[in-house]
Amino acid sequence: MEPQSLIQQEEQSQSVSLQDCLKLLTGERDEQRLAGLLLVTKFTKSDDLLSLKAIYDAVGPHFLDRLLRTGLGKGVVSSGNGENRDAYLLLSVTVLSAFCRVPQIASSKEMVSKIPMVLEVMSKDSGLPVLEECYEFLYLVSAASEDGLTALFECGGMKLLAGQMSALSDGSHLMELAMKLVQMMLKKLSEGFIENDCLSELSIIVANVARQFALLQSALKFEALHLLSAIFSSEYLTLLHDALRVIPNENWSNHIRDGVATILQNRVAPAEKFEALILAESMVSIKGEGWLIGQINLPNVQDPIPADRCLLLVLESSRVEVAVLLNDLAYTKYEASKSSSSTAETIISKQQKVTIVFSLVEKIIKLISNIGETEGNPVDESTFIKVINGLNETIGVVLEYLQDAKEHGQKVGNDLLASVRLVGSYLAETPVACKDKIELLLGYMLSVEGEDELSPFYSVCFLLPMLCQMTMEIEGCRLLASSGGYKAVVDCLIKLIEQNRHGVEDNDCVFLACDTIMNFLLKRMQFPFPEDESTFFNLLKALAVWTEKTNDQSVVMMASSICSLILDLTSENDLLNHPGFSSSCLDSLSQLIARSLASWGQGVSDVAKADMDLLEIVTAGYSRWADRFPQIRKAVEG
Repeated sequence: MEPQSLIQQEEQSQSVSLQDCLKLLTGERDEQRLAGLLLVTKFTKSDDLLSLKAIYDAVGPHFLDRLLRTGLGKGVVSSGNGENRDAYLLLSVTVLSAFCRVPQIASSKEMVSKIPMVLEVMSKDSGLPVLEECYEFLYLVSAASEDGLTALFECGGMKLLAGQMSALSDGSHLMELAMKLVQMMLKKLSEGFIENDCLSELSIIVANVARQFALLQSALKFEALHLLSAIFSSEYLTLLHDALRVIPNENWSNHIRDGVATILQNRVAPAEKFEALILAESMVSIKGEGWLIGQINLPNVQDPIPADRCLLLVLESSRVEVAVLLNDLAYTKYEASKSSSSTAETIISKQQKVTIVFSLVEKIIKLISNIGETEGNPVDESTFIKVINGLNETIGVVLEYLQDAKEHGQKVGNDLLASVRLVGSYLAETPVACKDKIELLLGYMLSVEGEDELSPFYSVCFLLPMLCQMTMEIEGCRLLASSGGYKAVVDCLIKLIEQNRHGVEDNDCVFLACDTIMNFLLKRMQFPFPEDESTFFNLLKALAVWTEKTNDQSVVMMASSICSLILDLTSENDLLNHPGFSSSCLDSLSQLIARSLASWGQGVSDVAKADMDLLEIVTAGYSRWADRFPQIRKAVEG
């Protein structure tokens, strides 16, 4: 028989079957309609949308609703009084999911209204045939309209999926549909439909999807990656952290590490590699930097994989991303056409990505620093050297980006501020690294501002650990003076003190700034000291006012020792002639010096041993300048 004849015969057969089906579906008795629906399940192709629409119009939503209710034991469709309820249930859900392949039907109010009943079916019946049809129905209706998705979410779809996913087979079609449903419902979470219960359910879902991400070697592995990335990229991740930390099964975090390692060590699209870095950054935030080091178990790999493999893969991928992103950012900001409306969006998108990879690099710096301070090093010397070399290369790229910005006169930008933060984190651990570049860029880095700042502040805070160590040496003090960076540190300390007085305490930064200024002042005779004493006069005022109401002896001694060193530079008359420095400020300063000197001779019970060096600075200074400050002398000796 000719192929054309076969096709015609098939079309005629289908046409006859459709006509028979439509005749039965429009019958007066339920038995006829049931027979017609059974015919639907036998001959109608899932992609024959025209036939499905015609059949749906013939049977009508009312009978389908009665059939589903009968299957749930809530109604009757024939004289049988529901004896074949299971069969009715399977039939109703099967034809409903078939009809919903027609988008017009799936988005209808009638189908949306059936979502609660289908969820009820799923909660009562775990039989595979009906369950698969239920998942198909929910997916098609939710994908077809916003109302369907809202109904799924508000009727407890997330809770039901959280309860069922652990029982679904790895890599199954049901698991795929469940993951797609969760992906869609994330949109509702981002719109503010989030409650504490939902966080708990979402954490359970994360654990189940993590298993798919680790074990599967199919396209579904990437679906798991996309879903986990979407969850960890969302604005509610912070709220999710606590829920994830208390999941009883710890394997989920190992599964994510296994999956991340697989993605990063294979040839995959750049976008998917970046999603793996998003997961790594989130996991380190949740579990700590130690998550990067751990046993990796990859499917079909028998030989043991070194525990530090994930660390090296994440660092190398982050290094590449930093180089690419900063190069793209520099081109977009300084060379690309500014007329393009997409330029600003491109810059923001790349800046957000830079934030993620910078965070990862910063956490690796912290990890390596902590490892160096503990016994039983989990990283061997070879890996340690590879990490240090990778970090050096990455910081070098970041410094080149800052140099480029400097040459283009750019000082404001969150990407620049993030770059300064990363450089500060690294140089706090290795102050001598990149010495030549730091000498050229220190003044510029201290001038960088975030987009919401009115003057440099956070950039200075980020560099304080490095500056504190740097000023322990004469060369460091000389660089701080020649670059003008000492002014930025003084301004930063004044601002920190002001915040501290208003209840925003950042004592680590305060004392780092104090130590930096003290180092600078103590060594002033050994390098060209700047001749603008007035820079320090406002600091005198801030320190005196800061200590007026504190009983913290360490604060009093730190403040008075810095003040004593500054008073070496001036006299009482010069101070009182300085704008903004009133006699009341001098009174506060006098009381501060008097309080600190009153500790002399009282023994270590009143002055901690750690403060004895500070007390010596105050007393030595007082002996030098007391004659120039009669009011302070009166307060001390009066």
